[in-house]
Amino acid sequence: MPLRAWFSSVVLLSLIAKSPAGEQEDRAALLEGVKQLPATGAPGGVSVIGPQAFAVISGAEGKSRTPVVAASSWDKGRIVAFGHNGYLGLTNDPDAARLLVNAVRWAGRGEHVKVGVRISNALAEHLAAAGLEMVRLEDVDWRTRIGGLNVVCVDAQTLRADKEVPALAAFIRAGGGLVTAATGWGWQSLNKDKSLRSDFAGNLLLRPAGLVFNDLTPGKTTPTGYAVEEGTMKLLNASFALDALAAHEDQSSPLEAAALAQAGTTVTQALRALPSNDDTFLPRINQLAQNRDRFIQPTPKNPLKSGQALARMLAAYTIEQLRRAAPEQIHAHPAALEFPGAVAADAPIENRELSIDTTTPGWHSTGLYAAPGALLRVSVPAGMARHGFRIRIGCHTDELWSLDSWPRMPEITSSAALDAAEILTANAFGGPVYIEVPEKASPGTLLVKIKGAVGAPHFVLGKTTPDEWQLQRAKPAPWAELEFGRVILSVPSEHVRDLDDPTALGRFWDRVVELEDELAGTSSSRRQPERIVADAEISAGYMHSGYPIMTHLDAAAQGTNLARMQSGAWGYFHELGHNHQSNLWTFEGTTEVTCNLFSLYVCEKLCGLPPGTGHDAMTPEAKARRLAKYLASDPETRFQRWQSDPFLALIMYDQLRSGFGWGVYKKVFAEYRDLPRSERPKTDQEKRDQWMIRFSLAAGKNLAPFFKAWSVPISDAAVQKVNDLPEWMPQEMLAQISSSVSAVPDSAAPTPSR
Repeated sequence: MPLRAWFSSVVLLSLIAKSPAGEQEDRAALLEGVKQLPATGAPGGVSVIGPQAFAVISGAEGKSRTPVVAASSWDKGRIVAFGHNGYLGLTNDPDAARLLVNAVRWAGRGEHVKVGVRISNALAEHLAAAGLEMVRLEDVDWRTRIGGLNVVCVDAQTLRADKEVPALAAFIRAGGGLVTAATGWGWQSLNKDKSLRSDFAGNLLLRPAGLVFNDLTPGKTTPTGYAVEEGTMKLLNASFALDALAAHEDQSSPLEAAALAQAGTTVTQALRALPSNDDTFLPRINQLAQNRDRFIQPTPKNPLKSGQALARMLAAYTIEQLRRAAPEQIHAHPAALEFPGAVAADAPIENRELSIDTTTPGWHSTGLYAAPGALLRVSVPAGMARHGFRIRIGCHTDELWSLDSWPRMPEITSSAALDAAEILTANAFGGPVYIEVPEKASPGTLLVKIKGAVGAPHFVLGKTTPDEWQLQRAKPAPWAELEFGRVILSVPSEHVRDLDDPTALGRFWDRVVELEDELAGTSSSRRQPERIVADAEISAGYMHSGYPIMTHLDAAAQGTNLARMQSGAWGYFHELGHNHQSNLWTFEGTTEVTCNLFSLYVCEKLCGLPPGTGHDAMTPEAKARRLAKYLASDPETRFQRWQSDPFLALIMYDQLRSGFGWGVYKKVFAEYRDLPRSERPKTDQEKRDQWMIRFSLAAGKNLAPFFKAWSVPISDAAVQKVNDLPEWMPQEMLAQISSSVSAVPDSAAPTPSR
C-alpha cells in the first residue's frame, strides 16, 4: 500500500512551516548565558511530541540524542519541563541557575514577572534575588492562589491529578507559564503498579501540550552534564521526525544515516511514552503500520540496525500493541522463533501446583516455560491476591532500545500482577515462568497453580537426583535453569542436554558466591540467590551486573563447564563482584577495580591460582611492566592515568593484599557496613581519605606515603590521622619511589620505608 500524500515532501515542508514560530529564537532566549546543564543525579527524559513543542537541551541515547529539557506553548501559555525534579533546586550551579531564571522569564513572556514557587525554598530565594516578584505556594490549596501570577514553578511529582492538574491546565491555557520538572524513571520505580504514561499526574498535565516525561536516562554529552547545542533540533520532535521518516521511506526527501537514526529514535521514544488512548500521534503511526511488508523481524543473524529506522519504529509499535493487548489476544510473534526460541507444537502441557517461600524476595523459578503466545491460567488463594505477587514470563530483561543493533526484539519479557484469585497471562515471545515475590512480603507460603505451560530442564542443587535429572534435561523448553544454592543460571537448553550430573558444577558455583559473600562480609544478610542470564544481546558490555547479571550467549558454554570454571572465570567473578561492591569504598575510577578484588579472591581460594593472579593483565610480568611504565610517566597526569586503567589501579589494591592479607580487607569492609549515616563518605575526596585512614588503622601501618607514591590524592588532614603509625611501602616500589613522591606536592613528604 503506497504512502498517502500526507506523508509526502510537501507535507514535510508544511510541517516545518507549522513548527513553533521562532523556535530558534525561543531556544536562544532560554539558553542565553548557559554553556551546559550539569547532571543532577541521573536525569530522566522528556519526549517532545506535539508540533508546538521543542527540545532545549539533549542528552545521549545510543548514538542519537534525546531531550532532557524541553519547552512548549499551549494555547496562550508556555511550559518549560526539566527531566529531573532536582533541577528546580539546583541554584548553586551558575549555568543551571541562569537557565532557571531564563525559563521563568520565557514562560512569563517578560523580564519582570510574578512567579509562584511550590515547595522549593532554594528556587524561591534564587528567583527573588534575580529581581523577580516571588510568591510562596506552601499551603495545601495553593492552586486557588495562582490567578494573579504570571508563572508557577512546581515539581510535577507532587501534583494531585484530581484537583491540581485541571487548575494548572486552565492557568496555562489562559496565558500562564509553567516551569516544572520530574524524574520519570524515578517515579516509575516508586510506583511499580502504576503507569508513567497514563497514571502520572505530570504527564496528564503536559501531554496536551505535546510533552511527556519518559523513563529514559539520557547519557551525558560532557564529562559532567549536557552541552548546549547549536543549530536545529527539529528531529528531536516526534511529529517532525515521523514525517521525515515517511518522506525518507517514499524517497521524496531522503535522510542521511545519522538523521535517519535520530528520527527513528525520536519516534520510537514517543511511541513508548504515550498511553494507549492517545488520539493525536498514535493514529499517525497506525497509518504507517498498515503495510505489513514494512515489518522486518530482528534475528541474531540479521539484526535491525539504526539505519533501518522505519522497521525499528514498527518493531516498537508491535511491542506497544502487545503491551496493551488482553492476554487472549496475544499470539506467537514471528521473531520468537529465532529468539528466545520455539516450543514444539506437540510438547506436553504440565499443569502444576507450587509452594513459594515468601521469605525469599525476587524471582522464584517454576521449572515451567510459556510457549510464545501460550495462554497461562494462574490462580492463588483469594486471600493472597493483591499482595504484590506477580507472575513473570521471560528472563531476558535487558531492553535494547538505545543500541545500534537489535539481534532480537528490544523488549521481550512481561510481568503481570496476581491481583485476583485467577488471572490469565501470555507473552508473544514466550520464556521461563517465574513467581515474583516483593521485598516486604509477609513470611509464609504462597500456593500457586499454573496451567498451560510446558516443562523446562530444571536442576536444583541438593534436591534433584541424578535419575531425576536424566528426565529433566530432556524437557522440551528451549531454556533451562540450574539452581545452585546461592546462584541460578538461565541458559539455552542445548548446554544442558549432555550434562550428565550438574552436582559438582553446582557446588563450585555455590562456593563462588559463598566466597564473595565471605570477603564482603554479607553472608548473613543474603536473602536471595544471584541470577545469571545469557542473552542474544545485552544493554551494555559483554557482561553486566545486576539482578539478573546478564551475559552474551557464548558465556553459557563456560558457565556450564566445570573444568572451564575451575581454570578461572574472571568475567563471572567480576560481575558478581560488582554485586558485592559498596559505593562507600568505591570512588571515581575504581568502579571497575574494587569489583576485581572478588575476582582475585575466588581465583586464589577456589581455583587454586597463585595469589594476585587470574587474568592475563595480572601475571607477575604484566604487573611489573605496567607499574614501571606508570612510575616513569608524567607525574602531572598519573592519577588520571590510574583512574582510566582498571588493571593499573588493581595492582595497587593487590599490593595491599600482598602486604597485609585478605583479613585486613574483611576488617575494613566490616567497618564500612556498620558506619552510621553521619560518618559515611559523600565526596570522592572523603572516600579516598577514609579508605586510606581505615586501611592504615586496620593494618597498623601509615599508608599515606604509599598512596602518594601512586599519586592517589589524599588530604593533609587524612595524613595527620595516620602520622603516628610506622610507614609502609611495598618492596617493588622502593627503587623508584623518590621521584614518584617528590612529584606529589606535600610540605612534609615522609621517607618511605618497609
